[in-house]
Amino acid sequence: MASETAGRHKSRSIIDFLRPHWKALTLALLAVLGEAGADVLQPWPLKIVLDYLLQSKKPPAWLELPLRWVGHEKLAVLNFAVLAVAVIAIVGAISSYLENYLTTSVGQSVMHDLRQTLYHHIHRLSLAEHDEKRTGDLIGRVTTDIEAIQAFITTALLGILSSVLTLLGIIGIMLYLNWRFTLISLAIAPALFAVVYVFTRRIKKASRDVRKKESELLSIVQEVFTSIRVVKAFAREDYEERRFERQSLENVETALQARNLKGTLAPIVDIIVAIGTCLMLGYGARLVIAGQLSPGGLVLFLFYLGMMYKPMRDLSKMTDTVSKAEVGFDRIREVLDTESGMRDLPGARRAGRFKGKIEFDNVAFGYSHDQLILKDLNFTIEPGQVAAFVGPTGGGKSTLISLVARFYDPLTGEVKIDGTNIRKFTMKSLRQQISFVLQETLLFRATVWENIAYGRPEARREEIINAAKLANADEFISEMPDGYGTLVGERGVNLSGGQRQRIAIARAVIRNTPILILDEPTSGLDAVAEQTVFEALERLMKGKTSIVIAHHLATVRHADIIFVVKDNTLVERGSHDELLAAGGLYSELYEIQFRKEDPETAMALK
Repeated sequence: MASETAGRHKSRSIIDFLRPHWKALTLALLAVLGEAGADVLQPWPLKIVLDYLLQSKKPPAWLELPLRWVGHEKLAVLNFAVLAVAVIAIVGAISSYLENYLTTSVGQSVMHDLRQTLYHHIHRLSLAEHDEKRTGDLIGRVTTDIEAIQAFITTALLGILSSVLTLLGIIGIMLYLNWRFTLISLAIAPALFAVVYVFTRRIKKASRDVRKKESELLSIVQEVFTSIRVVKAFAREDYEERRFERQSLENVETALQARNLKGTLAPIVDIIVAIGTCLMLGYGARLVIAGQLSPGGLVLFLFYLGMMYKPMRDLSKMTDTVSKAEVGFDRIREVLDTESGMRDLPGARRAGRFKGKIEFDNVAFGYSHDQLILKDLNFTIEPGQVAAFVGPTGGGKSTLISLVARFYDPLTGEVKIDGTNIRKFTMKSLRQQISFVLQETLLFRATVWENIAYGRPEARREEIINAAKLANADEFISEMPDGYGTLVGERGVNLSGGQRQRIAIARAVIRNTPILILDEPTSGLDAVAEQTVFEALERLMKGKTSIVIAHHLATVRHADIIFVVKDNTLVERGSHDELLAAGGLYSELYEIQFRKEDPETAMALK
C-alpha cells in the first residue's frame, strides 16, 4: 500500500483499506451471525421449561421434531432444555472468540497499512508542505488517529452489525409471539434513536476539538524536547512549563466537555429504556392475568426486552468510537489529499552519471510572484569547479542550493545539469548524485557505522573506514568505547561539533557523488577543529563540482569562482583576487572581516 501514488489517495476511503482483508471479515461476519443467533435463542430453553414442562402445555410444531429424538417425557424435555442451554452458550462463546480474534487481526493489519501509506506520503511531501505543517501534529496523525481507526475496526465495525442483527432478530421473534406487545415495547425506539442521533453529531464535533488540542500539545512537547539545549541556555524552563501547563489545561477542558456529552447520553438512554420496561411489564402482567399470554411468554418477552435494549445501549456507546474514527480518518485524509508540489513530471527519466556542469538560466524563485527570494539568476559552474556563494545574511544563498537538489522548483527559468533541465530527471536519481555537508549536522540515533553509511547502506567495511580516514574521523572514532559500533546519541549530542561535522563529511565521502554542496560547513567550530575539517573538505572536493555557502571568507578564498549575492540576485562574480581588486561588495565584506581585526591576517589571506 505504501507504493500508492498521491493521486489515488483522494478517492480512498476506509473501505479501500478493508477490502484486502475480505476473507477474514467474511469469516468474522459468519461468527457475528452465530453470536447473534445464540443471543436470540438464549431465553428459549427457559420458556420450554416453564410452558411445556411445568405447565404441561402442548409443544408447538417446530419443537416436535427435536422432541421426537429425546422423547416427550418431562425428564427428557428437561434434559433437552439443559443441553440447549449448553449448546447455545458454546456456539455463542466460540462465535464471540472468532469475531474478536478476526476483527483484532484485521484492525492491526489495517492500522499497519494506514500507517505505512501515511508515512510514505509524508515522506513524498515537499519541504514547502513540511514547512507549513507542525511536526507534532503529523506525529499525532500517524499514531493517535490511526489507533482510533483500529479501535473502530476492532470494537465497533462488526459490533454495530452484531447489535443490529441481534436487535432485528429479537424484534422479529417478538412480533411473531405477540405483535401488539412488541409495538408497545418499541414505542420508545423513536425517542431513543433521536437522542442518539443528536448526541452523535455533537460528540463528533467535540472529538475533533479534543484531537486538535492533543495535536497542539504534542507539537509543543516535540518542539521543546528537540530544542532543549536552547531552553536551558536561556533558562526558560519555567516559561516552557507554564506554556505546557496552559495548553494541557485547555486540552483537559476540551476533553471534559466531550466527556460531559458522552456521560449525558448514557443516563438519558437508561431512563428511556426504564420507561419502556415499565410499559412492557405493566401491560404484560395484565395479559397473563387475562390468560392471553403464558408466564413463559412473559418471561421470554422480559428477557428479550433486556436483550433488545442492550444492543440499543451498545449502539449509543459506540457513537464515541465511531466519532473518533471518523475524525481520525478525516485528519489522515487531509494529509493524503495534500498534493505534493514537488513530484516527478510525466516522462521523467533516470539521470545518468553527471559530469557536474550546473547552469542557472534566468531563474527566479519565491513562495509567490510578489515576494521573490531569488531573481534574474544567470551563471554557470563548470565540471570539477569549486564555486562559492557569499553575501549578507538573508540574500537567498541557502535557497539557491535547494533549487539545485530540486527541493523547490523555480517560478521562472531553468536549473540545468549537464545541459538538461533537472525537472526531466526523477528526483531520486537526481539527489542520489548530490552530497550535502550542512551547517547543522544531523546524525541519527544509531551507530557511527550506520551514520556514515546512511547515504550508501551497502558500503563495505573497508570503504567506511577509508571514508572516515579521508574525513579525519578515524582517529577519534577508534578511541570510542565500541569504535565504529558506538551508539551516537540523538542528533549526535554526545559528540563535539567538529566530530559531528567530520562524520558528516565521511557520509558524503562514502556517497562519492559528482556534485557536492557545502552549507557553512565550518560554522561554530574552533580554530583547531576548523583546520581539521578544512583538510577533510579539501580531500572531499577533489574532482567534484562543489558549491560552498560561506560567511567566513577564509573558507572560500581558494574557490575557482566566487558569486556575491545581495538583495536576492548576483551582484559580483570572479576569483578572490579579482573581486578584491574590483573594490565592490566582496572587498567591503573582506575589509570588515579581516583588515579591521588583524591587518597581518588580511595581507596573508590575499
